[in-house]
Amino acid sequence: AGVRERVAAVHGGAALPERLRLYDGWAAGYEQDVAALEYRAPHLAAASLAFAFPAPPAEARLLDVACGTGLVARELHRRGFRCLHGVDGSAGMLERARSTGLYRQLRRCVLGQEPLPAPAEHYDAVTVVGALGEGQVPSSAVPELLRVTKPGGFLCLTTRSNPSNLRYKAELEAALERLEGQGAWRKVLAQELERWERATSEEENTQGTGYISGVVYIYQKCPVPPVKED
Repeated sequence: AGVRERVAAVHGGAALPERLRLYDGWAAGYEQDVAALEYRAPHLAAASLAFAFPAPPAEARLLDVACGTGLVARELHRRGFRCLHGVDGSAGMLERARSTGLYRQLRRCVLGQEPLPAPAEHYDAVTVVGALGEGQVPSSAVPELLRVTKPGGFLCLTTRSNPSNLRYKAELEAALERLEGQGAWRKVLAQELERWERATSEEENTQGTGYISGVVYIYQKCPVPPVKED
C-alpha cells in the first residue's frame, strides 16, 4: 500500500516543487520500492541500447536524463558503458546516484523547465528511462534531447502503456514521428514489452496479468546534410 501511494503521488498532478520534494523524500527507499514492483525498464532500455550500439561503448559519452538513484547507470555499466553523465531534478536522487560511483558528472536539471547543461552534439547516446509520462517530463522536451546528441548518436526513450498514460503516450509518439518526418532522426526500434512493472491498481492492470506494459524506443540522430554551394 505504501508503494502504491508513493507511486501515485509522484505521477499525480502535483506542482513541480511539490513533486521534486516527494522525489527527495522517496530517494532513500526508491530502489526497494521499484524492486517490489519488479520494475524492468532500466534493464530493458540498457539492453536495447547496447544492442543498437555499433562499437564497444567504453569511450562513448552517455547522458542519463532523469537518472534517479542510478538504476540505468548500473545496467549500462554492466554492458561496458563507462563514460556516464547524469542529470535529475531531485537533489535527493542525485545524492544517491553520486554514491554509486558510476557517474563521471552529475548535475541538477529539470528537463522541460530548463535546457540540459551540455553543449550541442556532445553525447554519443542519451537515455530517458521512466520520466516520459503523464505529470512528468513533457513530450515537448524531446528536441532538447536531440540537441545534445551527436549526429549518428543514439537516443533511448521509454514510456508506459498503462491506461492513465495512454494520452501522454499518444502525444509522445506524435512528437517522435514529427521529428522523424523532419529528417531529424530515424527509428531503430519501438518495442512494446509486457510485464514492465507490477500494476499499482486494478484500473492500471493490463489484461488481468497484474502487470502493466511499456515501450522502449531507440532513435539514431541523422547526420546534418552538407550545405550546397551555388
